[in-house]
Amino acid sequence: MNGPHDLGGRDGFGPILHEANEPVFHAEWERRMFAIAAALPFSVPFADDHLRREIERIPPADYLRSSYYELWLRSITSILRERNVVSCADLEAPETVTPRTLCPTAIRPDVVAAAVSAGASTRAATAEIPKALAVGDRVMVRNNHPYHHTRVPQYIRGRKGRVIMDHGVFSFPDTNSQDCGECPQHCYTVEFEASEVWGDQADQTATVMLDLWETYLQRLELPNGHAPGQCEHETPKDG
Repeated sequence: MNGPHDLGGRDGFGPILHEANEPVFHAEWERRMFAIAAALPFSVPFADDHLRREIERIPPADYLRSSYYELWLRSITSILRERNVVSCADLEAPETVTPRTLCPTAIRPDVVAAAVSAGASTRAATAEIPKALAVGDRVMVRNNHPYHHTRVPQYIRGRKGRVIMDHGVFSFPDTNSQDCGECPQHCYTVEFEASEVWGDQADQTATVMLDLWETYLQRLELPNGHAPGQCEHETPKDG
């Protein structure tokens, strides 16, 4: 996704202000929003990929003036409408909404602690997915600019780096967020020289490390011109 939702490496937005003794939540409704976001996936099927997808659909002006949990609220509201859990009428007159049972898998208070401890990893159930890259491989990040959600930031597209870790197989955010399948594939940590990312004025001793899915990467100097890591749901548009 290109737009103000991807601010990595951009200038002109002012300094990041640190609040002394900042509380975890600034208002009670933020605490409730956090709890709702953690509990809802037990009843309404969606993942972080969908949450981010809906945040990236928020108009730029609204996005930039919204607080962190306001973005969560807008995103989850959109997901619930998409899943036919709530309607526009429900949102316009919430006092008239009758509580309803969503599904028998709604989380119960007695299992909350175990659910929080288990987390919500997107690691694939099977690790039997061949990998096209190996630690030490030189790679280039594909210079694609999809209209949908993606986890590869703009500032790293087209840059060259080296694979330093294979984290195993995870669902692919780009397709999962669009309900086009999980397309499980390997996710790697790739290290880039700071000068490769930011130019000759960057600290020559610094590096930048990102976790990137296989589809985002192209191994350099690959025999026979084969391009590894392509997900069947993706149609790359290399720039």
